[in-house]
Amino acid sequence: MTVDSVNASGFAREGLDALNRIAASAESAEGEVRRAAELIAHCVRTDGVIQAFGTGHSQALVLELAGRAGGLVPTNRLSIADLVLYGGDAPSVLDDPLLERKPGVAERIYDLAEPRPEDLFVIISNSGVNSVIVEMALRAKERGHRVLAITSLSHTRAVPASHPSGRKLADIADVVLDNAAPRGDALLELPGGGSVCALSTLTGVMLVQMAVAEAASLLLAAGVRPPVYVSANVPGGFEGNFDLETRYAGRIRRTAS
Repeated sequence: MTVDSVNASGFAREGLDALNRIAASAESAEGEVRRAAELIAHCVRTDGVIQAFGTGHSQALVLELAGRAGGLVPTNRLSIADLVLYGGDAPSVLDDPLLERKPGVAERIYDLAEPRPEDLFVIISNSGVNSVIVEMALRAKERGHRVLAITSLSHTRAVPASHPSGRKLADIADVVLDNAAPRGDALLELPGGGSVCALSTLTGVMLVQMAVAEAASLLLAAGVRPPVYVSANVPGGFEGNFDLETRYAGRIRRTAS
């Protein structure tokens, strides 16, 4: 890549190339997107809730999955902020930039959510080595949940594990969706070193929506109508969504965000 590629068209070209590679991977009936969709569809059919968790910018993909128009209703957003919102901690605990590296944090977030065995955990981390991410994946597996990971295999393979177990998210998950982001996430190389423009959110959104679309296809084939949100900004949308949510009362959180 040359300095001439560090511009809008360069990012569009490289970003679209990554999206096209991801799209092509979904054409296989044995591919990871299909396997991810099977986990999601099974969760919905067995009255489970999809518990989505990520930190940092991975929270953008949690929001892409949980509680949005066109998305599945039985979805719940897990967050470090749950320690304050539901756990009674003082807001000042969130001032600690190293909070996500402290042991026990993921276990508390898990316990506050009170998930059921049929719930599916979708855990999102570009590096896949963050301590709270690995701890959440281990906790979910210990409690009998299936785990779907969205991560960068290029990044996670290039860095050492940081969790005391020596494991990474991709080592623990039942299914791994590779977001095709490079090590460090930034896509366009700068002269003299460094890179600019992160890729993982763009490709992660693609993976989330492809998996949801394929899961909807599987549900329809099984004679099950997918419980899907409509926009609250169309007539009757809020009321219809509220009716769907009552089936999962006490299991999904819909706070202002």
